[in-house]
Amino acid sequence: MRGENQLVRLIIHNDDDTPDQFVLDLLRQIFGKTEREAAALIAQIEQKEKAICGPYPQSVAETLFKSAQQSINLAGHRLQVTLEAIKTSCELCGNGDGRTDVRIGNRTIWLCSECMRAADQPDSEQEENFDFACDVLDWHFANVPRSKLVTTIRQFPGHMRVDVQAAVDRLFGEAIRLFGLNEEQRYETLSISRLLKSGRYAVAIAPLQYSDVDVGEKKPVKCLDNGLWLCEQDGLRYSVLLCAHREYSREPGIRIEILVPAGGASAALVQQCFGELEEAVQAARTYRGKILSLDADSDYRGRSRGITVHRLPAIARDDVILPEQTLRLLDRNVLTFVGTRDQLRRLGQSTRKGILLYGPPGTGKTHTIRYLATHLPGHTTLIITAEQIGLLGAYMSLARLLQPSMVVIEDVDLIARDRDDMGPCEESMLNKLLNEMDGLREDADILFVLTTNRPEDLEGALAGRPGRIDQAIEVPLPDEAGRNKLVQLYGKGLPLEDAVIAEAARRSEGTSCAFIKELMRRLAQGSIARDGGRSVISADIDEALDDMLFSGGRLNARLLGGAQAMAAG
Repeated sequence: MRGENQLVRLIIHNDDDTPDQFVLDLLRQIFGKTEREAAALIAQIEQKEKAICGPYPQSVAETLFKSAQQSINLAGHRLQVTLEAIKTSCELCGNGDGRTDVRIGNRTIWLCSECMRAADQPDSEQEENFDFACDVLDWHFANVPRSKLVTTIRQFPGHMRVDVQAAVDRLFGEAIRLFGLNEEQRYETLSISRLLKSGRYAVAIAPLQYSDVDVGEKKPVKCLDNGLWLCEQDGLRYSVLLCAHREYSREPGIRIEILVPAGGASAALVQQCFGELEEAVQAARTYRGKILSLDADSDYRGRSRGITVHRLPAIARDDVILPEQTLRLLDRNVLTFVGTRDQLRRLGQSTRKGILLYGPPGTGKTHTIRYLATHLPGHTTLIITAEQIGLLGAYMSLARLLQPSMVVIEDVDLIARDRDDMGPCEESMLNKLLNEMDGLREDADILFVLTTNRPEDLEGALAGRPGRIDQAIEVPLPDEAGRNKLVQLYGKGLPLEDAVIAEAARRSEGTSCAFIKELMRRLAQGSIARDGGRSVISADIDEALDDMLFSGGRLNARLLGGAQAMAAG
């Protein structure tokens, strides 16, 4: 006769005549199984010809057996259920008494105290394998009902992905397990509640998926597309989900969701984790001090794919071909201004500034900006084209985050011309720009540099109010000394004699830097055709200027930046 402490399990045998629905109801109503557990047991019966319920204490098993038999007989089925005594030794080591029942997947096993401690700290050889995220979370929070779990969410800008990844690696690098997730619908945002779904909607476990993100260094940074961490701290288990937050017409963000058992200790842990994550993003070291622009579509919908880091070579002051007076004005209002910001702040003066660079096309405004960007120590430069003004909000968030910064808006006349000529879309963009420039705090270390080819078209609200534009600096067509330097700069590989340099500089009066750069290429072509590139003569200049200014007509001259020279001629 079995003792009262004997453990017994009930075995349900396969019966092709009994409907599955009856067996499903029997498992749920008599044995107290959930719908998912009952479905798994039915699948077990079909595959292995039997399924096991238990183990139970003998008295409980006998009561369940009688109830099951009564239901089977009343329904007139022949389903066979049997009782089987089992040993109480640990199912892992075989020694000692298995005193603790542990739910793993769809099974309940009995473990001794030693194996229970080992199970709490699994090594790689003992790790449980899972197919679905719902099973992972049920295993991790085995003794916590779902109704007692809570989640907290934070979202970070998508372009700060690298800094978020670095913080996540530091915070959760010693997690119990890390899983990748299969995202069947790329437009869907994953969530913990989505991961808890089972059955046909269950999210499958997948290999970890990384994307290489260029940050302007020798090697890209590997960032997870998504990840599910199982963690434990001071005996408190929690889980962390990282995924993309997707919202139509907006830049994808980074979504972090932390799942914990309800309670004060859990709440404190969550706040600690998010506090460290936010500090890491605020520190934002990855892109600080670099020259950046956002990748985006051209439809103003803000679908930014991330950050592009521009690797621009340093430009020496001598390579900026501007009149010395213009260069000094530029240095005083940008480089010297930045160098005295701390002193200005101590004297209660504003540290924000707006500069307008204006002049004909091709005179070197972009080249000048590159000179500034490579000579502002520790500054982050953000380059915005007129087509990207719809992303101004994202750019300004970066500018504030990565201070000190220089925000460059090229061809600003395309969005800031007279309001009478604007449509509603353009006016909205102009208002956004003005609000950003006007709404900065006085101590913001942000420098605006705007460029235009048509200063006369700028709207008065932008050009006529101090605090938005503090200094306009003309970038003129090069004078003769400047043209002389440009001929030498762009023709440094050519066999140029002093007389040829002087003639090319004199005859290119009224042309832009871009024109002279093209002129030197034409001289190289003429020299190659004539004697294999061994010399440059006056006739080469005649032929090149005729092609560029006269034979091609006014349109060609305008395209090359020589319209004023043609008019003078």
